[in-house]
Amino acid sequence: MQSNTGMRFLIIGCGSIGKRHIDNLLTLNEKEIIAFDTSPDRRKEIQLHTGILVADTLIDAWKFNPDVAFITAPTSMHIQLSLAAAEHKCHLFIEKPLSHRLEGIDDLLDIVQKENLITLVGCNMRFHPGLIMIKKLIDEGAIGNILAMRVEFGQYLPDWHPRENYRNGYSARSELGGGIILDAIHEIDYIRWMLGEVDSVACTSGRLSKLDIDTEDTAALLLRFSNGAIGEIHVDYIQRAYSRTCHVIGEEGTIRWDYTEGKVSWYSSCNKEWRSCYNPPGWEPNHMYVDELRHFLNCLNRNEYPCLDVFEAAHVLRIAIKAKKSAKEGEFVKIGK
Repeated sequence: MQSNTGMRFLIIGCGSIGKRHIDNLLTLNEKEIIAFDTSPDRRKEIQLHTGILVADTLIDAWKFNPDVAFITAPTSMHIQLSLAAAEHKCHLFIEKPLSHRLEGIDDLLDIVQKENLITLVGCNMRFHPGLIMIKKLIDEGAIGNILAMRVEFGQYLPDWHPRENYRNGYSARSELGGGIILDAIHEIDYIRWMLGEVDSVACTSGRLSKLDIDTEDTAALLLRFSNGAIGEIHVDYIQRAYSRTCHVIGEEGTIRWDYTEGKVSWYSSCNKEWRSCYNPPGWEPNHMYVDELRHFLNCLNRNEYPCLDVFEAAHVLRIAIKAKKSAKEGEFVKIGK
């Protein structure tokens, strides 16, 4: 089978998400791949597992002349590595979140625009069939004008990567860009995707559990959208049973989604009844990541436009950063530009 793009891919960072993207690129018949990680053990594991080329240094990786760079290193390194890749004229796939701070963002946006680079920030939840269905229902006006939306995510941090010590992961360490607000930026992204621009945010957060981390493990955000709608977001590292839900309130009905059940239900005041749909038969979480990469490859081929490029992701990041500021100052914060 012929390569999908004919391009060369560099994966920078071979943790769990980097390995997932390598496997999925190979599944999509992208064979020209080289990987780099600062850990010799990870480099060896990748080479044994996939058989792809592995570079011992980033300088060696650039000699591969990649067309596309995947930035899958810890969050605190995203901007530095993205700028280096952009200077090598690489199109960019950057794992969420775009960064852990706003410094350097404008420099990245400038070089992306100057070099006409294609970019995608990896928010795989945009490719979940349940959220796609909710977006469709909202856009079709199935429940009328949207007044409020409540979203929630929680999972016990040690369960995220059971084979690793959670204390050593970036999630547990503020200097690496960890903390549940940035880790669960999916929820901020998709509520904005559904309801539009956010005008202001209030947030309270903290480390409430006995987890051995120096980041917040729980956060509650209250959003005011430019269209007047109200959004509520709860995220945490502490729920022992995985939970991810969404509740949309419209003038003419209600939509509810539960990730674990794989079910979207909606009630319309017109017919006075509930209707439901479920994930496709055989659906599994990796399908989101494959669909995300398929979308990115289509963007590289100029057949689609990125659903979340670095410019849009910068808006999402700004909301997260302002939420952290609100939690520190104890008041509503305007998002601004």
